[in-house]
Amino acid sequence: MKHITLIAGARPNFMKIAPLIHALQKTDIQFRLVHTGQHYDKAMSQTFFEELNIPQPHVNLACGGGSQAEQTAAIMVAFEKDLMANPTDLVVVVGDVTSTMACTIVAKKLGVKVAHVEAGIRSYDMSMPEEINRMVTDALADYFFTTTTWAGENLLKTGIAKEKIYWVGNVMIDTLLANRERFRQPECYAALGLEEKKYFVLTLHRPANVDETQHLKELMDEIIGNAQGYPIVFPIHPRTAKLFKEIGIEAPNLHVVEPLGYLEFNYLVERAFAVVTDSGGITEETTVMGVPCMTLRNNTERPETCEIGTNELVGTAPKNIRTAMERLFAGDWKKGNIPPLWDGQTAKRIVEILMNL
Repeated sequence: MKHITLIAGARPNFMKIAPLIHALQKTDIQFRLVHTGQHYDKAMSQTFFEELNIPQPHVNLACGGGSQAEQTAAIMVAFEKDLMANPTDLVVVVGDVTSTMACTIVAKKLGVKVAHVEAGIRSYDMSMPEEINRMVTDALADYFFTTTTWAGENLLKTGIAKEKIYWVGNVMIDTLLANRERFRQPECYAALGLEEKKYFVLTLHRPANVDETQHLKELMDEIIGNAQGYPIVFPIHPRTAKLFKEIGIEAPNLHVVEPLGYLEFNYLVERAFAVVTDSGGITEETTVMGVPCMTLRNNTERPETCEIGTNELVGTAPKNIRTAMERLFAGDWKKGNIPPLWDGQTAKRIVEILMNL
């Protein structure tokens, strides 16, 4: 393998490509970094290049905005032109965002092999756009790098040959461990008078939780009402901000802040009493940092965070929050452990494999 093209498009991707880039820079493999522009505002994109010491992309396809179909089409058209103008031996995609699927389709139609980092994770919930992205990507990819044995088993069930599956660990954790000593206190920490292990971090962005006004209001009422007065810090996702403003929820202990950079956000998470979220990636980070995590979803594509880690599925029903909060305050939350191979060496293992393909 002499040359590869790396794809990044949205916030989670940047955390996954950073360790890959750092590992590739120590080899003779040439790489081209393509930013699709799926996340196009500074808080969701540019700050990650700066904080994680990622070189500026060779190209930004500027395909942000629009519906799922419009964005997929825009990325495919733009990446096809870029890939034809810049031939490569392999396209490496990460995660499960729209860019992951769109660039995989383009590469395969042009006869270029694809490697999928974080392959095989499944929620089996077809209402999630990410699940469709995962399934399409894994149906087309040539090489599969998995975070856990669960993911590998999912791939084997679909007929993927065992020799194409590589259990390597979690690149997200590579980034977490490499930057943990660099976490920095956000302005809101001192401004709100936060104390370690005496506040919650909240993130919400999934359509099932934020697209229906009454449901979102009920969720927030339960979270606020059962937090026993602890501050709730809510770095609000752009898709949630509009609806949240319409609802007009206010409480003395609820603090809505702008999206935070990677180093600031994880400073908050590491010191939190607990995290309430509907994210997948955050459940991995809380597992490694030993922070209790309540996931407001009915399923997860990361079962290891529940089976081994500190995460528990609370579900999307607001009434479930009270019971979970009571257990948390009673000190009955599980301590959790770190899954195998989540050791900060995943990117190194991936690059060693790429060098031998």
